[in-house]
Amino acid sequence: MPTVKVYDLKRKNVGEISLDDDVFGCEVNEALFYEVVKAQLASRRAGTACTKNRSEVRGSSRKIYRQKGTGRARHGTIRAPIFVGGGKAHGPRPRSYAYRPPRKMRLGALKSALSMKLKEGRLIVVDAFDLDEIKTRRLAGVLRALDVPKSSVIVDDGGNENLRLSARNLTSHQFLPPEGVNLYDLLRHEHLVLTRSAVAALTERCRRTRAAASESSGIPGGAAAASGEE
Repeated sequence: MPTVKVYDLKRKNVGEISLDDDVFGCEVNEALFYEVVKAQLASRRAGTACTKNRSEVRGSSRKIYRQKGTGRARHGTIRAPIFVGGGKAHGPRPRSYAYRPPRKMRLGALKSALSMKLKEGRLIVVDAFDLDEIKTRRLAGVLRALDVPKSSVIVDDGGNENLRLSARNLTSHQFLPPEGVNLYDLLRHEHLVLTRSAVAALTERCRRTRAAASESSGIPGGAAAASGEE
């Protein structure tokens, strides 16, 4: 079970915390990163591209000339795709690109990302993230003191309004509640800053999801752990 130091907001050591091996000590699976990030980015696509077909463009539906005897090709309405200004044949229509990978794949990717942050030394645990006021400059100073100069995901309880509002103007840092932590944001930021309560919430989230997956597959929790399924 990995153990990491716990700091205060001035990066002074105030204790240690043991992290769950099943959440923060997994083998990193980069193939899962690709599949889950691809699904997240696909879900963000607007899917609003649209062209008008021959029934939607403006123009007469009258036959432009008679069928036979003109020596020209047979045509009906001027709205046909062959004419300039006619409808588009087989053009794009509004659609959703979203799809959802299996739950075990999403859970495995999240745990792999958390484990990777820990192995690379880019996971910082603080005792609490209590700010006296809503002040972006104050939060930026705290992050510099924690040696997080570039970018980070800051995870704390969603009720921490001072932290949430202070972080919203920082372009390279992002605040997320434990239930909002996702693979894409973890990978695109360099550091992960967790509070003690966020560590407990993330661990509980991963355990609860794993237990639900085991129940849905008919495998008891102990059997799932023995078989290595997550």
